[in-house]
Amino acid sequence: MSASSVSRRRILSLWLPRLPIDRIQRFLQGSGGAQDEPGIVVIKDNNALVIHALDEAAERLGLYIGQPLANARAMCPDLRVFDADVVADAKTLSDIADWCDRFTPLVALDPPHGLFLDITGCAHLFGGEAALLKTLVRALARQGFAVGAAIAGTSICARTLTRQASGSIVADGNEAAAIERFPVSALGADEAITTGLRRAGLKTIGDVASRSASEITARFGARFSTLLAHARGQGDAPISPRKPLPDYIVEKRFAEPIATDTMIAMTLSRLADTLIASMEKQGKGARRLEAAFFRTDGVVRAIMVETGRPVTRSAVIDRLFRERLDALADPLDPGFGFDMVRLSASRTEIVVQEQRDLDAHVHDNDELAALIDRIAARIGGKRVVVHLPEDTHIPECAVMAAPAQHHLAAAMQAEWPARVESEPPLRPLRLFDKPEPIKVPFAAVPDGPPHQFTWRRALHAVVRVEGPERIAMEWWRQDGKQLTRDYFRIEDAEGLRFWIFRDGLYEGEVFDGDGKPASPGWYVHGLFA
Repeated sequence: MSASSVSRRRILSLWLPRLPIDRIQRFLQGSGGAQDEPGIVVIKDNNALVIHALDEAAERLGLYIGQPLANARAMCPDLRVFDADVVADAKTLSDIADWCDRFTPLVALDPPHGLFLDITGCAHLFGGEAALLKTLVRALARQGFAVGAAIAGTSICARTLTRQASGSIVADGNEAAAIERFPVSALGADEAITTGLRRAGLKTIGDVASRSASEITARFGARFSTLLAHARGQGDAPISPRKPLPDYIVEKRFAEPIATDTMIAMTLSRLADTLIASMEKQGKGARRLEAAFFRTDGVVRAIMVETGRPVTRSAVIDRLFRERLDALADPLDPGFGFDMVRLSASRTEIVVQEQRDLDAHVHDNDELAALIDRIAARIGGKRVVVHLPEDTHIPECAVMAAPAQHHLAAAMQAEWPARVESEPPLRPLRLFDKPEPIKVPFAAVPDGPPHQFTWRRALHAVVRVEGPERIAMEWWRQDGKQLTRDYFRIEDAEGLRFWIFRDGLYEGEVFDGDGKPASPGWYVHGLFA
């Protein structure tokens, strides 16, 4: 097959020109506060409030984006004015992008109010490009958004068409002819470049394209020259999808939306069978799975589960998602129903066959891994941890807590310091996350242990002492900010045993404001059994 016969990408560009005001009006309609008066959204620009977005009624009155609020009020005293919230607008655009995942997993943001959908090779699933564009626009319009859309071979061309000729579908290779009549401002270049082009008498994209590329580059820069080339279909920069493409995707669409827990569970179970069958052909198992539920009103709910070992059985996937659904703090609200459910494996691994008939440890490890997966599905993977030894003498850094799903094998093979028989333990049974200060009135010698100390308002008289054990801080990591510690194993008159330390060396590391030796601080770091 020749390179020319390979079809190029097809990009669908979405533009929501009234997103800020549409978001507010959708909220007001939901709360029963919608009104018929024209509405605008204002934002501060150079210490003045100007129009950031406006609805159709305000536009019919002659108002425009960038107009000062005072002038707009003079033209329409009954104007409804709302403050801009760019964070909420970005969240709404992200939600719409989630909803667009039903058409293609390759969805990219085109801020502030646009999206790119790479529909290469998937438009036929929706009846062709024209049917796909119509379906998408109608669905967003029903959700209360003003929307423009166009399809072309490059993202820049599609975006230009969306803003100038919404609904256009340009065949591959016809991009240059489709946009040549549009004004140069349609390219979305900097205002200074657009102004310079107009002053040079180049008012349309066709006028600019009629000049040589070297002339345009010398006058307006290589970035604008590249933008012009991409708009005319001469190469294109790839879009940046919001989410990485999963390894495997299966989905189920419904002519009649589903809403019951039974139907949701059955759908997930069937999708799990299909997903496992697809992975089994390539000898792979799933480590990270995501189920996405698309509601008819545009809301998308997604839940994710992870596993410690590659999953190769649909029953395991079914059980994990049941655990996750049962443990949701915010229940899966179907609203008016889900019209599509998708199950994807975003992380897979090759399944390694193991001898399981004679080795009982393999079965034990499988059961433990399955138990960890089920607990993690309920309470979260970060809350189920194993402890791994670290090669350091710093007590609070000698152990690292790691997610059990990803470090179970390492935890089973970890080698911990062995305890010396007939000797008391060197480390306490309970180690505090943060050492707690104690009051020590005096010590026998500057570097010796205390005779008594006060901790949590209780006075403890020292009867037995073991130590000191000197631990110097890791200067190559701490930049010399932490002091040397002398640890003591202390037993008081009540039989309680403590692990305390003096923070800093007397006449060596601790000094007062005049540079004279000062008394170091004392801390309790743990309790022995």
